[in-house]
Amino acid sequence: MNKKDSTVHDAGAQIKALREQGVKRVRVNYSDMHGTARGKDVPLDVFEQIPTSRDGLSFCIANLTDGLAGNPTYAPGLAPDRGFPDMLVKPVLSILVQIPWEPETAWCIGNVEDVAGGGSLASRSLLVRALELYRALELTPVIGPELEFFLLRQDETGRLTRYLDRHSMVYTTGQRSDPEGVVRHMLQAAHDMGLQATSAFHETSRSQYEINLLHGEALPTADRTFLFKALVKEIAARYGLLATFMGKPLNDDGGSGFHLHISLFDRNGDNAFAAPASKDRLSELARHFLAGVLEHAAGMMAFCAPTINSYKRLVPNSLVPTAVNWAYNNRTTFVRVPADGGKATRLELRAADGAANPYLVTAVSLLAGLDGIRRELEPSEPVSGDASTGVPVGPRLPLTLGASLSALQADQFLCEAIGAPLVNAYCAMKSVEAERFRTYITDWEVNEYVWHL
Repeated sequence: MNKKDSTVHDAGAQIKALREQGVKRVRVNYSDMHGTARGKDVPLDVFEQIPTSRDGLSFCIANLTDGLAGNPTYAPGLAPDRGFPDMLVKPVLSILVQIPWEPETAWCIGNVEDVAGGGSLASRSLLVRALELYRALELTPVIGPELEFFLLRQDETGRLTRYLDRHSMVYTTGQRSDPEGVVRHMLQAAHDMGLQATSAFHETSRSQYEINLLHGEALPTADRTFLFKALVKEIAARYGLLATFMGKPLNDDGGSGFHLHISLFDRNGDNAFAAPASKDRLSELARHFLAGVLEHAAGMMAFCAPTINSYKRLVPNSLVPTAVNWAYNNRTTFVRVPADGGKATRLELRAADGAANPYLVTAVSLLAGLDGIRRELEPSEPVSGDASTGVPVGPRLPLTLGASLSALQADQFLCEAIGAPLVNAYCAMKSVEAERFRTYITDWEVNEYVWHL
């Protein structure tokens, strides 16, 4: 049986099993550049024909870069020069699973293909390309995501309030911190869907929660992270709540991070970052990777902190990095080396917030690390103490979205590694977002000025 025949057979067996479980439709989702889940619901008998053909589901490719307010951004390579062509979204059958809270529906991730030939703008495809570069070195990237989010509700006036407005609930569980059982439902659903959720608890800020996912190979773990974020939002909506991963949704509380743990494993299955006999227990490979991440940190921020709001989170004394630095077991730095050694040796990148696209953050981090490996870069000296004070310990990170986009465009290596089509489209999309905010009159401005000036 050839590979194509095997794929068809596997698809047939999967779909047969879903039909026996009462599934009637498949939700095919793909990631736009924001990391938001887009897609279509497809009757099961229609979906059954897709894996056996060369075609996928057609979508307008401009959707990858549309603004979150529904505004088209006319990104380079999409319109008007290409006339809003179609792209194909092909189901990834390794992730096809029944939805526990909607048992007549199965969920499937789709991989985006630009059949019109304008260059790939798909974030998942960028990660696939980055992993191919590591495969050539016989290295397997492993990631572990930690995601924080807030649960909010909307009152009759439209004002957003907290699901739980109670201080000092960090690391608490049960009825006191989750009175309606919403987070417990999310944890169980993520477990039942094979997303490998390992724990859930209330975080530091009021109505802020964290659910951790098990580490694993980069692509399937990024897929699980993408689906997990959609799961959290969907289950929250079923309770009449709003789940948000935005960097800092509330003025009087902290922000939500997306901490990404990264390690590399060699062809023997050993952790290539580990060197138990060395002074710092980091291998030369790990140090080169770390140096590459530090080298490209400013440009990476365009993806780690992808919104206007993201930079409201990057403030001193908040366990969030404000400068390019690293340290051992220190949660105030850009990169932390956790205390675990041996097979658990890893780097934790702490600058991203929950709004970041998991495919883009993972891919760009790996590309930056790869540059450090290839050039055998050496990291700066580790810092100690609180590195997130008002005085930067190391080069200051960009403090606005515009500054991060400029840093990305000035980073020749990242631009070439990511590819001009994706960089240009991403920067166009985010520049429109920044300009819309620049001309928007906020409540703060009105409250500050209207009565006096």
